[in-house]
Amino acid sequence: QVQLVESGGGLVLPGGSLRLSCAASGSILSINAMGWYRQAPGKQRELVATITSGGGTNYADSVKGRFAISRDNAKNTVYLDMNSLKPEDTAVYYCMADQLRVLGRGYLYAYWGQGTQVTVSS
Repeated sequence: QVQLVESGGGLVLPGGSLRLSCAASGSILSINAMGWYRQAPGKQRELVATITSGGGTNYADSVKGRFAISRDNAKNTVYLDMNSLKPEDTAVYYCMADQLRVLGRGYLYAYWGQGTQVTVSS
């Protein structure tokens, strides 16, 4: 069974930093795209950053220059380094993996983690 498990959320002061991790498991041979989305209370889920297996990245304008996405293909893990955090970054952050090649199952699409809370507050 394919699972995505996030870790690293928490409470941080404005201007602080956090690192989120997301590990995918379940006989996965490869993953095309991985990324992070977030959802604040009363708002729609929005893209934060994505990264392809080749290292191509895409960021929301609101996080450019402050957040950095990276991945370890051998570990099927994606990271999000968040710096200069602002109160408006407060949200549940969700990991996403798309076009997973899974042993015995072919290609699977759009898997999500359970989410991890990030709260930026003084």
